[in-house]
Amino acid sequence: MLPIILASSSIYRKELLQRLTSNFDVIIPDVNEKLLPDETPKNAAIRLAILKAKKISINHKSSYVIGSDQTAEVGSKTLKKTMNIKDSFEQLLELSGKDVIFYSAVCIINESKNVQYTDVETVYVKYKILTKQLIENYLNNEKPIGCLGSIKSEGLGITLLEKIVSNDPTAIVGMPLLATIKMFEKENIIFNGK
Repeated sequence: MLPIILASSSIYRKELLQRLTSNFDVIIPDVNEKLLPDETPKNAAIRLAILKAKKISINHKSSYVIGSDQTAEVGSKTLKKTMNIKDSFEQLLELSGKDVIFYSAVCIINESKNVQYTDVETVYVKYKILTKQLIENYLNNEKPIGCLGSIKSEGLGITLLEKIVSNDPTAIVGMPLLATIKMFEKENIIFNGK
């Protein structure tokens, strides 16, 4: 099997890929993640996933490079990652009782084989009505800094949600594994967890 590189700084994406294999490297792509003017969150997630994979594949042409990105919107507003607990608290108050749409995109590129696959999974999330006490309890036990929507659904963040609707339960964490597996299967790569 050709080498696999995860083009990401996210520990969550690394943990997701480790469910499939431990045989991969991680390289941080260092790209500008700012949305373009009039760019939809869905299109931004796809563009950034491709950009991350392409940036790393330039110097690793024979590797399968995985790029991934996640964006979210509530109404017509694009959500931003929070940078501190105070911002997370305010964001969760704002999201109380609301529906949020997350877009989790993945791209796999292998330059030497002239291969590029891209997919995006849409995740519909309904936040509970959140009290200040519930939010404070969550933030005292989880530090969702840098998490989109201030939610760590794989941890205590699940207690803040009423429902998650998706064809892929891993997509909300940051990378759709079902789409990733299908892309590798097209390359006749079957994972065994090692």
